Amino acid sequence: MLDDIWVDDAVTALRPDFAVLAMTARGLRNGPTDDRSRAWLAEAAEAARPVQDAKIDAWKDAYRAFGAKPQRTRPSVDALTRRLPLPEINLVVDAYNAVSVKHALPIGGEDLDRYSGPARLVSATGDEESEEALGRPEPGEVVWRDDLGVTCRRWNWRQVARTRLTEDTTNAIFLLERLEPMTMEELKEAGEELADLLTRLTPEVRISSRLLSGGK
Repeated sequence: MLDDIWVDDAVTALRPDFAVLAMTARGLRNGPTDDRSRAWLAEAAEAARPVQDAKIDAWKDAYRAFGAKPQRTRPSVDALTRRLPLPEINLVVDAYNAVSVKHALPIGGEDLDRYSGPARLVSATGDEESEEALGRPEPGEVVWRDDLGVTCRRWNWRQVARTRLTEDTTNAIFLLERLEPMTMEELKEAGEELADLLTRLTPEVRISSRLLSGGK
């Protein structure tokens, strides 16, 4: 999967500062929220700082660039930071939500085994298949997709149920999405923190990663 992920040139043209750190985690043992992941969520909420507003504003600007209204369909990290205290979902989702809020970094986490073909970030034609609850994307909308259709609408607004991480998930893919003013070094640090939390949950987990930036 990692070697085949790609980003559409139209998306890179829209935001040349975009980069995504893609990570796969194989052999996970997920489960319901416990005291460990509850503490991660609480620590992340405490770490949320006003300086993060510039990072979230960058995502709002990116949404406007392809015609979305970020006040109606908010970037994922904006929506998440408005839900403090953070929701408890399951161990793996709690882990990446904690890293997301701490760094004001949109992160998507999905079940790798429910993908058909590679993940790719594209400018939609409007003909892509999508779940009824989310509706079809609009032409020019930035979406993540696979061979079956949309996996996340409006860049990182909302993921489909098909690839959702559940307590039965054993193999996952995480997409850590960066715009300036976040530095590439902070993106790398966030990836390392997520890998550390996943390893605490499953010491034998096998993690691989790939950085895509500048259309590469």
